[in-house]
Amino acid sequence: MNRHPKRDLSEPVLRLLVTLAFALASAAIWWPVSASAAVARVKEVASVQGVRSNPLQGLGLVIGLDGTGDQTTQAPFTAQSLQAMLQQMGVTLPPGASVQSKNIAAVMVTTALPAFAQPGQTLDVAVASIGNAKSLRGGTLIATPLRGADGQIYALAQGNLIVGGAGAAAGGSKVQINHLSAGRIPEGAMVERAVPSPLNQGDSIRLDLNSSDFATARAVANAINTAKGEGTAAALDGRVVQVRAPTDSHARVGFLADIENLPVELERRAARIVLNARTGSVVLNDAVTLGPCAVAHGSLSVTISATPVVSQPNPLSQGQTVTTEKTDIAITQQGGALVQMPAGTKLSEVVKALNALGATPQDLLAILQAIKSAGALNAEIEVI
Repeated sequence: MNRHPKRDLSEPVLRLLVTLAFALASAAIWWPVSASAAVARVKEVASVQGVRSNPLQGLGLVIGLDGTGDQTTQAPFTAQSLQAMLQQMGVTLPPGASVQSKNIAAVMVTTALPAFAQPGQTLDVAVASIGNAKSLRGGTLIATPLRGADGQIYALAQGNLIVGGAGAAAGGSKVQINHLSAGRIPEGAMVERAVPSPLNQGDSIRLDLNSSDFATARAVANAINTAKGEGTAAALDGRVVQVRAPTDSHARVGFLADIENLPVELERRAARIVLNARTGSVVLNDAVTLGPCAVAHGSLSVTISATPVVSQPNPLSQGQTVTTEKTDIAITQQGGALVQMPAGTKLSEVVKALNALGATPQDLLAILQAIKSAGALNAEIEVI
């Protein structure tokens, strides 16, 4: 009986796996990797010119407060508003009579009339005290006309307030949570007049970019021309893109719905650092880069202590006791070593380099400005 020789397949298989691994590694090294650009929709970077909201405001009265309203002696406009309201209702006060009530408060009512709002629609309103009311909790806003910048009435507000705070006071002690002199009324205003919209005027519309950028304006125009035909859109400058649109109102709405959802490839944004001098907040975007530099940071503290000293006169000297103060002033300065900050081309590298300084957010405000002045920071600094 003939027996076939036993074959070992492990060695050929191993050679094949090594060859494939080498080929894949070579492809990973030499094959170009395309960097994916940020993609957004047109509606996220631009808006239709003229389609906007309009602020409304009105002066009203909140009634039904449990003794936490305005003190009319210190807020006379509250009593005047109440008298005017009573006269409109046919109630005439005797001459020289004054209204003294702590259950009412004068408030300012504000809201925003959105674009295309029609009569009968409801809006949320914000109510804030303009007098010395302690709390608006449990109050009811009486009918208040809301006017626009032209003085015309566009909405009427009324309803019960929702105040998110709470408080109590007794025996000179006071506890308060959140804010009690402001509240909201969901769907508390009804639209009485519509604002004309320029959307259907002319044979073209304009798109206003949220931020001025020539590359973004070109990208928006190219995206519209690719979807709707060459020559449909043109970038007038770094902020405005003019688009030819159908003259029929129904067709124009569908046209805008199409172009609003078109994808737009955004270029890399300008490097910017925003500093908030009040809170010490520092915000950097992903385009901030850092050049090689060296920074020395130290802290300086001044301590002043005053100790009272009593000078007692000798017996039978007819002198007076005098109290003075002994003041000690100490200045402490912590040495800051010179820290070398390497170049950083990514946001993570910049953050790592700034953290190496061990500075507080307040100190970073001055350090970043100094690095910018030295020419090692590639970013615009904006202080808010």
